[in-house]
Amino acid sequence: MSDSPKQPETLSAAKFEPRVDIAVAGKRRFSPLKLLGLLGALAVGYGLFFLLTARSISVEVDAETAPTIDVRGLHLQFGGRLLMRPGHYPLSVTAEGYQDYDGDLHVDGTEVQTRAVQLTPLPGVLIIESDPAQASVSIDGVFVGETPLTVASIASGEATITLEADRFLPYESTFEVTGREVTQRFSASLVPGWSRVTLEAVPSTVMVRVDGVPLEFNANVLEIMQGTRDITLSAAGYVDHIISIDAVANTDLDLGRVELTPAAGLLRLSSVPMGAVVTRDGRFVGATPVDVAMDPSTTHRLKLSRAGYLPATFALALEKGVVTQRQIVLLPALGEVDVQVAPDNATVAVNGEDRGAGNQILSLPSVEQVITIAAPGYASVERRVTPRAGLKQRIKVGLLTIEEARKAAIKPEMTTSLGQTLLLIDPMVGATNEFTMGAPRRDAGRGANEVERPVALTRAFYLSTTEVTNAQFRQFTRNHESGQAGGKSLNREHQPAVQLSWQQAASFCNWLSAREGLAAFYTEKDGIITGFDASSQGYRLPTEAEWAFASRLHEGVTRRFAWGDAWPPENGVANLADASSAIVTGRILNGYSDNAPVSAEVGKFPPNPRGLYDMGGNVAEWVNDVYRIAVPGESVAENPLGDSQGDNYTIRGASWSLSRLRELRLTYRDYGERGRDDVGFRVAKYAE
Repeated sequence: MSDSPKQPETLSAAKFEPRVDIAVAGKRRFSPLKLLGLLGALAVGYGLFFLLTARSISVEVDAETAPTIDVRGLHLQFGGRLLMRPGHYPLSVTAEGYQDYDGDLHVDGTEVQTRAVQLTPLPGVLIIESDPAQASVSIDGVFVGETPLTVASIASGEATITLEADRFLPYESTFEVTGREVTQRFSASLVPGWSRVTLEAVPSTVMVRVDGVPLEFNANVLEIMQGTRDITLSAAGYVDHIISIDAVANTDLDLGRVELTPAAGLLRLSSVPMGAVVTRDGRFVGATPVDVAMDPSTTHRLKLSRAGYLPATFALALEKGVVTQRQIVLLPALGEVDVQVAPDNATVAVNGEDRGAGNQILSLPSVEQVITIAAPGYASVERRVTPRAGLKQRIKVGLLTIEEARKAAIKPEMTTSLGQTLLLIDPMVGATNEFTMGAPRRDAGRGANEVERPVALTRAFYLSTTEVTNAQFRQFTRNHESGQAGGKSLNREHQPAVQLSWQQAASFCNWLSAREGLAAFYTEKDGIITGFDASSQGYRLPTEAEWAFASRLHEGVTRRFAWGDAWPPENGVANLADASSAIVTGRILNGYSDNAPVSAEVGKFPPNPRGLYDMGGNVAEWVNDVYRIAVPGESVAENPLGDSQGDNYTIRGASWSLSRLRELRLTYRDYGERGRDDVGFRVAKYAE
């Protein structure tokens, strides 16, 4: 409860508002006539729109039969044209005998348009017949069968039809195929490919071959295929008669009467021995065994002759076509051969037939005989002799041992295809084949690399008398240049080739071997020498031992210098650094003159006792061996070749640029790999 006093209530008048009546509107009804009018207006409007925007289009169909054209989509047809608005519409065309067409009809904005539709004809049926039947048929080059033939499905258009039959000329024609399931017929008569050849043969019973093939001969008529032919008529007892003709297809040819020549008799003649020359009535007819023709019923005289035998003659007559055989044994015409041999146990063989040992007199036919004399441990000898009746001949043979024969067979001199002369050096023939390379310690001028070592040479070898010239080396390397020294030319044709490496010198040797059909001495890979084949007899550089043997030793005498042992040398004995070389080398051999400031033409200075030039002057020379210094106390080396590969190779001999005693000694050794203006080479090869 509230303790506040209660207020008195107050009454107030309400606001007066007048009554408003609410009216509900009634639904109006639409008249059908008005709706129809509206729809009609719309239709008229669209029709006007269609007519204003439609385009006139014609669909032209290429077909022999009436086509049916179906276009799906709004269009109006007026005669053969359609009114259609621009757009794409499905189009179907059908016609009897053609494949149905389904495609798209495109209407663009052009007022008047034409669209062409090409219908594809359905295949047709083709019946092919020929005379003769069973001819092979090809259509457009493809085999389809043999006549009579029905091709059930053939495309329309032009077709090339080819017919071929044995012995008939090929037939080819073009044919227009209608198609559209139409049946057509093609017929052809083939032309015979033979000529009808008529002849009357005498005798009448003949066998006929045409180009070697037997042919039936009825009523004197031959059917011969066209072309150039050989007709061969054969009959027993007659010579074959050959007629060449040019047969023309489907034509007639009359050869008339053909008479065969009676066959000669035939003598099959042989002799012992065979190879006798036969003459009939003095005329040569061949060598036995031989078939000799004999005129029928005619007597012929026959003669057989053979060198070393007595002639044989006989007479013979044969009837027509008779074949007979006869063998004639010829009697030898003998001559005596007196064979004298040494040693006494040597055996004698004649044409490979053993006749015993020792001296003997042989009675042999007067034709060339091969007489072989042989004995154990000796080289056999072959002699050829033609004995003569009434004339006694003598053969005297002294056999050599195998070693003696081997030595005798080796030529003392040979010439290369470049004209180089090589001399035979056989260490086994002479005072010694074993010697010491290098120089003793007490030898004045001895170098540290001249350590003495014993060697023995047992293989004969050839060594060129001169160094390889520029002209010779340029046949191997066309553009080789030896250059010049101090303004003096080293490049003339007959000066020694210089400025070339050891590799180039070895490659030249291989090239020369190949030029002469010899096996290469050096092995090569990618143009680089990688080793050697010691068994090869191809060209090579001389080994250091061979060079030393050929330059220093002769008939038991060992030389210190190329000219002998005298020091200083006499003028002109070798091409060394004389006064004329001062402007080139800067150092000379005082008091010496050879009138050659640089290298001279090879062979200009005197040779050594073996006939070898410039072994101690002109240019120093590459040898085969890889450079090494011997170890004191080494055992005897037999035919040393040195290592197969190395970085440097040995150089031997003095040159035009050297003057000091140490350099002019024959034991002087140098080494290198690249070319120098005073280093060349000469060639060698094993003799066996």
